Amino acid sequence: MHAPSFWWRKGAALGRALAPAGWLYGWFTARRMRQSGEAATCPVLCVGNFTLGGSGKTPLSLALGRLAIEKGHKPGYLSRGYGGSTKGPLAVDRSHHSADEVGDEPLLLASVAPTVVARDRVAGARLLAEKGADLVIMDDGFQNPSLTKTVSLVVVDGARGTGNGFVFPAGPLRAPMRSQLPLADCVFIMGEGEPGDAMAATAEAEGLPVFRGMLRPSGCGAWQNERFLAFAGIGAPERFFRSLEDVGAVVAIRQPFPDHHPYSEEDCRRLVADAERAGLKLVTTEKDAARLTGQGGARQALYERLTVFPVEADIPGREALWAWLAERLF
Repeated sequence: MHAPSFWWRKGAALGRALAPAGWLYGWFTARRMRQSGEAATCPVLCVGNFTLGGSGKTPLSLALGRLAIEKGHKPGYLSRGYGGSTKGPLAVDRSHHSADEVGDEPLLLASVAPTVVARDRVAGARLLAEKGADLVIMDDGFQNPSLTKTVSLVVVDGARGTGNGFVFPAGPLRAPMRSQLPLADCVFIMGEGEPGDAMAATAEAEGLPVFRGMLRPSGCGAWQNERFLAFAGIGAPERFFRSLEDVGAVVAIRQPFPDHHPYSEEDCRRLVADAERAGLKLVTTEKDAARLTGQGGARQALYERLTVFPVEADIPGREALWAWLAERLF
């Protein structure tokens, strides 16, 4: 689904109208979050969020995995594999598995460290430990109580914060903030903006440490004045379009899709035709490209014409963040 625009507007009438349904959804989620989980044999770092939709969790998970390796550890990633067909636990092999099987995010995570897809998080953590991991980095799963977290780091989009303050479907929250915040160990604000600053102030008032970072383009592609049809099926496609413009690209056509969108043959033919008609290059995110590669047909034809816009999490206080994490994880 597309995140509706009223989720990010305080006082929206539709949000208020749906609030009773959100109260019920939030009550069940909060009740589930309080359940006890099973401990893993190695520390578990959960990189989650308070809301539905994108906040920069995967780029941050990638950065934390690289940082752990740099510090001499052997991290492994644990993912539910959203959008993939396998239930797992399954060790991801980038040369054999597709996004249709394991989801798009695990394919990116597996480029840094061993990655396991598992609907059963406990079984997934067990498989990672058997493969020699001394740290499990769980991409998402803050609201899932089945596996005990050693540290829960919650990522907040600085530009959007927690939206209108309502719980799904009235707003983007997965459960009321009063239920979620006490279960977080720290908050990471990704990007700038007043909503992120407000969330940081709330977290600090509750005694939680707050860290900050930005999503920045990785590599040195030539973007200045290039004209694109940009498409993305991620949690916050507008952030992707804005990032392209920040490096000087001209985004002549924006085509957002729902998060984790499974591109059809018709989608791909239409994107190529629209770009050709307007004389534009095609550009998308790494996660979207992962859902196209190796698929054959129109999807493969689209992939072969693509420019991929890679981003990475830039963490100015990376050493302070690692020192804080290491003290609690090891």
